This record gives sequence, C-alpha cells and structure tokens, in this order.
Amino acid sequence: MIQCVDCEFFEIQDNGQRAFKCDPFSNIKEPECLMKMQIMRLDMIASSYRGMLSWQEKMAPMQNKLFKYVQREINEIDESDSWKQNLEDSDELGPL
Repeated sequence: MIQCVDCEFFEIQDNGQRAFKCDPFSNIKEPECLMKMQIMRLDMIASSYRGMLSWQEKMAPMQNKLFKYVQREINEIDESDSWKQNLEDSDELGPL
C-alpha cells in the first residue's frame, strides 16, 4: 500500500498543513486511499461536532436565563389577563 507522503497527490503546504489533491471519483490510486479519506472525513465531522458542543455549553447559561425571562413574562401576561377569565366565569353563572 502506498503511503500518502509518497503519493503525487499529497503535498505539505508552507504552514505545515497537509493538502490532499486526490479525488475519489477520478484519480484515486488504491482502494485503501478511499478508506483513508473516509476516516479523515469522519474525523472532520467528529471535530466539528465537538466544536458545536463546546459552543452550546458556553451558550447554555444564557439560554437558561432567556427561558426563565420568557416564562416569567408569560406568567405575568396570564396574571394580568386573569380578570377577563373571572368575568367570563361569572357571566356563565348568570345574573346574581
């Protein structure tokens, strides 16, 4: 099996980053290359998921505060409209 470092479609950029110019649909050299590409893609997906989780952990306290604020506002609206419900209930009972 050929190693990526020995492949003509692999190069290391000036900043040390690895660049793969292979395309699984046109110029792949060996079947193992496809497996390597799948592993790299899974690694990228997992790292982006970890990044999303860390961002959500940072946002969680603010979201909790926002939910509490909205719930308090809804409760206050319900309390301020409670007099309407009392009038409707008394109308159903008939005249006193």
